[in-house]
Amino acid sequence: MTAVRLLRVPLQADCSPQRALRALAGDPWPFALTGRWAGGGAIVGSDPLRLAAPDDDPFALLDELPAVDLPHAADAVGGGGVADAGGAAVADASGGGVAEAGGGVADAVGGGWFGWLGFGLGARVERLAPPPSRPHPLPPFQLAYYDHVLRLDADGRWWFEALAAPEREAALQRRLTLLRDRLADVSAAPTSAAPAPATPPPREPFRIAGGGAPAHVAAVAECVERIAAGEIFQANVCLRFETAWEGDLAALYAGASERLHPAYGAAFPAPWGGVASLSPELFLRRRGRAVETGPIKGTIARAGGDDDPAAAAARAALAASAKDRAEHVMIVDLMRNDLGRVCAYGSIEAERAPVAEAHPGLWHLVSRVRGTLRPEVGDGELLRATFPPGSVTGAPKVQALHVIGELEGSGRELYTGAAGFASPLAGLELNVAIRTFEARDGRLWIGAGGGIVADSDPWAELEECHVKARPIVAAIGGEIAPHRAAPATAPTPATAPAPVPTTAPTPATAPAHRRDAAALQAARVPALPRALSRARHRPDPARGLFETLLVEDGRAARAAAHLARLADGAAALYGLPLPDDLGARVAEAAAAQPSPCRVRVAATPRPDGTLACAVTTGPLPARTLPVVLAPVVLPGGLGARKWLDRDLLDRLAPDGAIPPGSTALLLDGDGSLLEAAWGSVFALEGERLVTPPADGRILPGITRAALLEAAAAAGMKVREETIDLPRAAAADALLVSSALALALPARLAGADDDAPTAANELAARLRALLRGAVAATA
Repeated sequence: MTAVRLLRVPLQADCSPQRALRALAGDPWPFALTGRWAGGGAIVGSDPLRLAAPDDDPFALLDELPAVDLPHAADAVGGGGVADAGGAAVADASGGGVAEAGGGVADAVGGGWFGWLGFGLGARVERLAPPPSRPHPLPPFQLAYYDHVLRLDADGRWWFEALAAPEREAALQRRLTLLRDRLADVSAAPTSAAPAPATPPPREPFRIAGGGAPAHVAAVAECVERIAAGEIFQANVCLRFETAWEGDLAALYAGASERLHPAYGAAFPAPWGGVASLSPELFLRRRGRAVETGPIKGTIARAGGDDDPAAAAARAALAASAKDRAEHVMIVDLMRNDLGRVCAYGSIEAERAPVAEAHPGLWHLVSRVRGTLRPEVGDGELLRATFPPGSVTGAPKVQALHVIGELEGSGRELYTGAAGFASPLAGLELNVAIRTFEARDGRLWIGAGGGIVADSDPWAELEECHVKARPIVAAIGGEIAPHRAAPATAPTPATAPAPVPTTAPTPATAPAHRRDAAALQAARVPALPRALSRARHRPDPARGLFETLLVEDGRAARAAAHLARLADGAAALYGLPLPDDLGARVAEAAAAQPSPCRVRVAATPRPDGTLACAVTTGPLPARTLPVVLAPVVLPGGLGARKWLDRDLLDRLAPDGAIPPGSTALLLDGDGSLLEAAWGSVFALEGERLVTPPADGRILPGITRAALLEAAAAAGMKVREETIDLPRAAAADALLVSSALALALPARLAGADDDAPTAANELAARLRALLRGAVAATA
């Protein structure tokens, strides 16, 4: 990149970073970093010079920084206020030439790349299986190059800083004038008259997404078993608290950060929603060749102030906890190893003992690991050696990532990735994106989790998730819905069932011994086959999406709805539209078929950034009735898309996970029914027709929706409710619906060979209703 000059102008402003962020409202791509960044203070900016493209390499971008000319004398530009800042010389904010300011440029940032790196970028570093389904996918990363920022230094003084290329001098002068006036306006307004921007709190409580608390408990229990089997030493297993929300992300961050004062807070609003990280954890800081990381592992609730006796007791208990220290030491060793891949031999140093630090509502065990990068190592290579952060993955790291992908019910977005900046002056600084709100599609969510080790208690780990998220959610005026207590089937070895503790477990509050293997097993669903294995992975979204349509009398049924679902998926996953003529091609293919058949529409992203759409026809599949449903556990299910990658489902029977001739019935980690391999599942209970909710874990079937509508119009009571295996077994009838089958009778594997008469009669009735609905729209 072209060499630039550092331009640094002190501003006569007296306002908080939150109010400065408010001053940028309406600008493109605003952001704020508050807390300990770059030595303390804040960095606020907007109107970037360049936005990273979706096909850019985000790690390589961090090395694309200009050389900065730092002369020893200041040269005012045009008498208007922008000047070089070498040594201690800066431009006078009043526009009167050059003035002196102490401190020089040691704490200057100037500009650079600002943004975030999503957890999923780990798949660009290591060979990993596809992640769990992502109900509200965010971009894999968001980076933008800002050639100017507003900087609040550790002494509380505001600066306009810029990395000025010659051709940008005039534009930067205009931005200086504009931003100086805006900060003056918010500084002049009384605090009571111009509070931090308000945004409505969530109207509903945050709830655990997907399979809820039981699914997380089951995931932790299985992780403990894998540790006992020697597969891993530790894994960070997480869940997601989610709610409906329509608000302003910048305002949400402003209010929460003023209340919580996070050490490494970061807000990146976006047109689609945005992210607000209230993180206490430093991932990486590089100044020159010196690099350090500050892993957090080990947590306990903190009530009251630092001098409160209860808080002091909790801090002492955390420091004495063998479990928390074991978690911590493993991750410190992992970070030593990661830095050792790019640092000079012998330069890695780690603190001997972790320190208990106070953070909002919590005590955390924190260490520092430091090293000196080898001369040839840039920020991109440093990130490839260390990303994702070790404290939110596990050990060994790569295998822990595989375990996380198999046990968690939804894919992580920014959460447990990193946010921050890369500057040619201030170096690289990134947080670990925990305690982070993410917003999209009218939803707001925050992840929480913990390090699982050999003696982890699944119900206590669930409570730790609540302990971590509760003060963050409270800071935006929200609340977390309570979860059910640990069941009596999982007793402590001492005597009676123990209630879930009100704080994270410590040696003072936890049972004398962790629950035994039998109790861990009780936390899991019954011993059912697992869909995922070393040879079977989740579908790969990169292979594309598809739709199948029933053709009768030369017409494709519900074609508009199928193509709308396909278009939604292509836009959300690949950012690409369907071809304008796709509907006509489907209609033409259907019209050419004289007998009932199927039309298949496949949409595949090409390497050149376009979408290939193929339309083919074929015979209807033969089905043996009743459909035999064989349960198999797949945490989080297949998600709300119809994936072209069917390898997982196709291999279940050959691999012996389900009986030959049966159809996989997918269950979440809590044992609740999701869907069949090729259709939606319904249970008849008296006069009620019940189906699992379309909450992002299952395909929102076109025929499923039509069936519910037709059944309700015919006077049936239709419900979307959780169904487990005992409830399914007790139902009067089971059905499977799909675009091609419409509605077929079904039974669970191991039940009577014949479907009940009620199932056959109901299936026939619903098929007639569905055909009638199509005929009515012809």
